[in-house]
Amino acid sequence: MAMTDTEFHQFADEMFGKIENAIEAAIDEQDADVDIFASGNVLQLEFEDGSQIVINKQEPLHELWIASRTGGYHFAFVDGKWFDERNNSEFMPFVIDAITKQSGIALSI
Repeated sequence: MAMTDTEFHQFADEMFGKIENAIEAAIDEQDADVDIFASGNVLQLEFEDGSQIVINKQEPLHELWIASRTGGYHFAFVDGKWFDERNNSEFMPFVIDAITKQSGIALSI
């Protein structure tokens, strides 16, 4: 059964919220220097060195897309989890690893 747009936004917003909460905890606990910009379908993280990770919702495809220093990645919702279509990575572990590699910040989600 196909996901509705409403379900897609609900699942995606849940992931965005978890990332924002973990970043805010890292700012408090690790004195991390990260700016969070959330606007519409985009969650943008800007780190101390000026680099960014941008996560956006692709509603027509019901996917989450991530742009980081290492490239662009597309995640689709399959069996209750978000997976990258190319390498089958799971979304949240991928995001945590990308943030750590790019900024040195260790997140716990």
